[in-house]
Amino acid sequence: MSENFYIKNVSKNGTSLEVEWNDGIKSQFNYMWLRDNCPTAHDPDSRHRMFSILNVSEKLSAKNLNINKDGKLEVEWSEGNHTSYYDPNWLRENCYTIKNNKKYVSPYDLWDCSLEKNLETIIINHNEIMETNDGLIKWLELLHHKGIAIIKNAPTEEKSALPVLNKISHTRETFFKTPFEVINIPKPNNSAYTAHALRNHMDLPWFENPPGYQFLHCLVNSAKGGDSSAVDAFAVADYLRKNEKEIFDILVNVPLKFRDKDYTQEAIRSVYGTAISLTKDGDYNDIRYSIATLDTLDCHPDIMEKVYKAHHRFGNLLHDSKFQINFRLEPGDIFCFNNRRLLHGRTEFDPNSGNRHLQGYYMDRDEIIGRLNYLKNL
Repeated sequence: MSENFYIKNVSKNGTSLEVEWNDGIKSQFNYMWLRDNCPTAHDPDSRHRMFSILNVSEKLSAKNLNINKDGKLEVEWSEGNHTSYYDPNWLRENCYTIKNNKKYVSPYDLWDCSLEKNLETIIINHNEIMETNDGLIKWLELLHHKGIAIIKNAPTEEKSALPVLNKISHTRETFFKTPFEVINIPKPNNSAYTAHALRNHMDLPWFENPPGYQFLHCLVNSAKGGDSSAVDAFAVADYLRKNEKEIFDILVNVPLKFRDKDYTQEAIRSVYGTAISLTKDGDYNDIRYSIATLDTLDCHPDIMEKVYKAHHRFGNLLHDSKFQINFRLEPGDIFCFNNRRLLHGRTEFDPNSGNRHLQGYYMDRDEIIGRLNYLKNL
């Protein structure tokens, strides 16, 4: 931390300690929380917690308190013949009293159709990522905050997106293999492998945990048509939350049913999930939506009409020109996006007019956010 804090005063307060800091702020620290987070509770190498809170009773309390000569909070416990020593800066940084009094600030930069006129703000050069940490951080920040980025001037050989993706982490394997080939094939097992237009959708909504991010690497795009579309579904959800609360509440609270309809699979994958899910802070967590793989709904008959009304409204807004952007991928472009926030689609293309070949990759959201957090703390 940039500022050093010290404890001015400490006292017992029921099942907690009250700490008064040098800047006048007061914190509450529950006895169980303190004992659970004693520095000796963790293995010094693995950093895993080795102490079990089950080893003390619910009546655990502080027997003696002291601020030692190093400024650490010294707590002698009523059980276990144990004394804990807490660094004041660690206590301040992890103080849940202060954390819960702070106003939550969303990391998401919501966008609408106006982004189409400012696509340069989400574009980054392939070499910038490969050669500098600043470029990698810029790319990761775009992915995390805006949910979208377009890499320019990547190589166009098959699997040549892997080196830049591996600057983040490993990719996520699915039965589509890695990379998966987005081309027009006979007797397709997925609508992506056709020349048809694709409505805005997320990939694999019938997985319990759909891939967090998707990367579509354009190798060839000489066919007529096949332009890409994207929509920030968090922005659409935010619009409904502010303007059509009844619709929003249904989408948050009533699970829809999704099913894998791939005829080549020897597995039946089906899952229930709400179209919009929220975090503990009420922020947007996930969007789970794909008209193509929505299964037969089986919600309660008393709400079926309302559910379809909400489903219809949400689906239309996800294709509304005031939210959607349109662009064309060129060879060497990598379209990168949060698969559980941003829905993507394409226009129909004529396979007789030229070739269209994309290679696709998935990566879990933890990898993007974890790598960004690491690089920003170097």
